[in-house]
Amino acid sequence: MNINQPAPENLVLLKLGGSLITDKTRPRTLRRNTLARLVNEIAVALERQPALQLIIGHGAGSFAHVSAKMHGTRQGVKTREQWQGFVEVWWDAAVLNRYVVGELIEANLPAMALPPSAAITAQDGQVHSWNLGPLKAALEAGLLPVIHGDVIFDSSLGGTILSTEDLFSHLAMKMSPRRLLLAGMEQGVWEDFPTRSRIIPKINPQNFRDLLQYIGGSTATDVTGGMLDKVKQGISLCQSQPGMEILIFSGDEPGSLLDVLLGEQHGTLITDN
Repeated sequence: MNINQPAPENLVLLKLGGSLITDKTRPRTLRRNTLARLVNEIAVALERQPALQLIIGHGAGSFAHVSAKMHGTRQGVKTREQWQGFVEVWWDAAVLNRYVVGELIEANLPAMALPPSAAITAQDGQVHSWNLGPLKAALEAGLLPVIHGDVIFDSSLGGTILSTEDLFSHLAMKMSPRRLLLAGMEQGVWEDFPTRSRIIPKINPQNFRDLLQYIGGSTATDVTGGMLDKVKQGISLCQSQPGMEILIFSGDEPGSLLDVLLGEQHGTLITDN
């Protein structure tokens, strides 16, 4: 098969945050109605913009984050007990992924899960190799690839966890998407977290240092970092991929995901300028 590079101007990476599709205060609890609404908005956007190419990723939320914290999986896996925990985290992530893909299939979207644990190897907590052939082939065939934060075999750590943002950073470097959309519970990056009355509309390398004092972490169990890590990764990625836009916004507001997929801006925009 001749696998063509997807057109960057049509390619969008969309993350459905774990805090958005699960209740992160209750272990292994799906926000089923919210997930169904988000999938419907994705379906409408793809119907209105047939040229749009999406790669969907989702967080682990109250499924794998709880077991990952219990076993310390992201920091490394060496002992028999830690490997048992590695499998438990993998299972929790896979269960949530089945819910997400199942909802997409129910909406008649050609979704296909491409588990990172089966395609990626890491070194020191970073992607070392990832065969992107199947993912590119899925896009070329008009399918909707779905990835997620997952356990990964690591040549230095034994095993680790790579977040959806980690995976998207690698994909952005390799595939140069037009936009990277992070849909979560928060309306954007707050200037006054946790009061939450003023959104920072735009963050770039020029104002990032001045805004550091306002940007907090996560208020729920999250072993792969909170808002500060998302912003840091976003700044670094935009600097390496000039012209790409990253949007942090709330998918919990009905219609907001549809608006953003159709090109509108909500929340906080991260750019290189």
